[in-house]
Amino acid sequence: MTTGHGRPSLAGTRGLIIDLIRREPSSATAIARRLDLTYNAVRAHLTALERDGLIRRAGLQRGETRPSMVYELASGVEDALSRAYMPFASHLVRALGERLPDAELESLMHDVGRRLGGEWPRTRGSLRERIEAASALLQELGAPNEIDDSANVIRIRGMNCLLAAAVHGQPHVCHAMESLLEELIETPVRECCDRSDRPRCCFEIRTEAATVARA
Repeated sequence: MTTGHGRPSLAGTRGLIIDLIRREPSSATAIARRLDLTYNAVRAHLTALERDGLIRRAGLQRGETRPSMVYELASGVEDALSRAYMPFASHLVRALGERLPDAELESLMHDVGRRLGGEWPRTRGSLRERIEAASALLQELGAPNEIDDSANVIRIRGMNCLLAAAVHGQPHVCHAMESLLEELIETPVRECCDRSDRPRCCFEIRTEAATVARA
């Protein structure tokens, strides 16, 4: 089962297993004992969680009869499980908007976007290939989208807003994502997002500008 953002759901038994492993690395035997489940049932859940990249093998530990494999959270999963990031980001953007002049906040958000873009490797190839790679990254980050081609313009249209809780009808967060995409695509990008009650991402790339930028 997956969530709307493509992340495996942690409801039910798998959620309980993840909670135990977050407390301390555990073996299938220890988890089965804590949750009153059969060893085979726990092994099936651990296999699925490992396949989904949520846990990893931490090594063997001595058991009563033979060594047991111990599992721990995979790298980065603790951050992904936290529910604090989006409320924090939302209030941070509001506080910055109340304290900084508009131009300064705008510059800051563009800088944030460029720094984010620098965390991912560049895709080499045609403009279309670079746009498809950027679209795939947005999808991976939790923003379903489609690429819309028209004369001299390519748009990445989101089905929702990746940072809806932080946008609040203001363009500054959208401009951070605009700069992120410019870093990845290596050509000018213009946000044309819908910031209504149901916000949706939209980013526009003009193919003539891309030709000039790559020349």
